[in-house]
Amino acid sequence: MSNRTNVGDHPILDASELGTPRMLVLGFQHVFAMFGATVLVPLLTGLNVSTTLLFAGLGTLLFHFITKKRVPAFLGSSFAFLGGYAAIAPLNADGSPSELLPYACFGVALAGIVYLVLAGLFRAFGANKVMKFFPPVVTGPIIIAIGLNLSQSAIANCETNWWIALVAIVVVIICNIWGRGMIKIIPILLGVIASYLVAALTGKIDFQPVADAAWFGIPIHYGDTVFSIFTGGKADAGLLIAATVTIVPIAFATMMEHIGDISAISSTVGINYIKDPGLHRTLTGDGLATTLASLFGAPANTTYGENTGVLTLTKVYDPKVIRLAACIAAILSFCPKFAAIIEVMPAATIGGISLILYGMISAVGVRNLVETHCDFSKSRNVLIAALILVLSIGINYSAAGAIAFNVGSITISLSGLAVGSLVGIIMNAVLPGKDYQFDNDEPNDTGVDLQIHQGENFADEAEEKREAEMELQENR
Repeated sequence: MSNRTNVGDHPILDASELGTPRMLVLGFQHVFAMFGATVLVPLLTGLNVSTTLLFAGLGTLLFHFITKKRVPAFLGSSFAFLGGYAAIAPLNADGSPSELLPYACFGVALAGIVYLVLAGLFRAFGANKVMKFFPPVVTGPIIIAIGLNLSQSAIANCETNWWIALVAIVVVIICNIWGRGMIKIIPILLGVIASYLVAALTGKIDFQPVADAAWFGIPIHYGDTVFSIFTGGKADAGLLIAATVTIVPIAFATMMEHIGDISAISSTVGINYIKDPGLHRTLTGDGLATTLASLFGAPANTTYGENTGVLTLTKVYDPKVIRLAACIAAILSFCPKFAAIIEVMPAATIGGISLILYGMISAVGVRNLVETHCDFSKSRNVLIAALILVLSIGINYSAAGAIAFNVGSITISLSGLAVGSLVGIIMNAVLPGKDYQFDNDEPNDTGVDLQIHQGENFADEAEEKREAEMELQENR
């Protein structure tokens, strides 16, 4: 019996039809897709890599439970909070973690609670009233800015060795464009493996940390948790307040990023996740995952654009594959030797894969604007999009990297994405000429045009799906 579901008349392949071996490969591909960025955050902040992997997996499973197992989203480390970590607990001069990291994690944990407030508004007033503040002219440029802001780290990693990075890029392109059967479905994983092997064979990797690492270890360390702050009544109230005021406002940017990511996933898959299971559930899942991770000393979680990029490439949208990837990440967190293998992965390999995936995030934002027929003949829309893009990207690349201001003796720092998002939302609310009306029953009013599957493009896309499925059958 077939386990396929449909979007209208459009069939979506159930991953279970691929068989267990292929599902495992797909799961590992999602794990590798998120590794680069997810592991980079603890490396930049001093947080523990194994703890990060554990709560990326557990956070993803919690998100899927809350969203009724319908949304194919993977939750990994959020880059948006890097400024907050740096402000409260910068790395020591020798690169070692700061002893103040638990205080930064306390602020991030509270930021996750803010998600529940917005989720409550969605639940109380309905998406149609709340979403009018987040039309495509706002969410589209935010998605574009997310990808472009990340581009700097992708290029910086590539610059460490462009030849190694090019191996990853070329392999992904060749597998995705000319690959057949399973090769076409796992281009990211193959790109990582090929680039890693080339780097290893050319002596670009020092494997001594891998040899020194143990095979088994507990990924949670009490001294790194928020709970350790309150042991013996040694908590510093001033630091707790500073962490709260500095880090919690970042949640406004990450919540907009979340809405943009859910819109992007909806657009990619062709299912209106804003309507069902609803943004109140997705925000709750994301917020609780962030709070849980932070309390135990892991970075904030966020719905990962990298894995949305994998969905775009593979066309396999079954959430079971994401849950499998989450389980793999959680299991691997108990193996310090595996964490060491990831830590010694060449930056250029990460850069090559990231260059493609970050570009796809921005491309999805452009697609969001195009498919919803956002009217840029209107000056208000041009101004909103322009300010979101320029503020989000310009501030991020400025010397300070953020806008800082003082409230009493406390300095508050807002990232470019936070400023751009807030300005875009406010301008959309106050400027006249709004023509956006959200309606759960009209797919193209969600900020995601699902009607692409009902027009002229449906036949071409359906034919591509049929060909891909036939190739899979031939290769079984």
